[in-house]
Amino acid sequence: MGSVIALAGQVGGAKLADGLYRLRGDALTVVVNTGDDYEHLGLAFSPDIDTMLYTLAGLASASAGWEPEGESHAVHAMLKTLGGPDRPIHGDRSLAAPLLRAEGLASERRLTQITLDFCRHLGIAARVLPMSDDRVRTYVLTDDGAVTFQDYFTQLGCEPAVHGFQYAGADAARIPDELIDALHADDLEAVVICPANPY
Repeated sequence: MGSVIALAGQVGGAKLADGLYRLRGDALTVVVNTGDDYEHLGLAFSPDIDTMLYTLAGLASASAGWEPEGESHAVHAMLKTLGGPDRPIHGDRSLAAPLLRAEGLASERRLTQITLDFCRHLGIAARVLPMSDDRVRTYVLTDDGAVTFQDYFTQLGCEPAVHGFQYAGADAARIPDELIDALHADDLEAVVICPANPY
């Protein structure tokens, strides 16, 4: 069997990618959306990448696939106690990846390198790659102006009417060299477009 590339994002994409991983193992490359990435309290959040990592590593919660099983939220509670922002953040265990990612990016490491390191430490044989090492952000255009996708999805509950989308940075973003190599592999059998969230 040849190699497979899966284009994925969010929980729905992670579920299909997990099925492909069970079939293809190290012959699978998963390219993950980074348009939903954001910064908060100095941390670098890549929610779709982290969801993919937890899923492929067998760590994802059955009830909340975007975080590890057995998650707790003591950090968020303490932030509120100390007068910090009330905006929900990931659970305690889910903060590990954004902490290390922020440190890596500050040291001028590529997001691809950081993500592949996470794969190695989690025992994931497939390659999980960001769609780009360049900054891309999705904005939802509403009556009240543009808001990030994360704010629209988590803070606003997808309630404001949508008039369009803006993909800031997409025009200049390049795919990583590791993806170029995967696309040119002699044994490439298929490119699969995975579903996202079922909303």
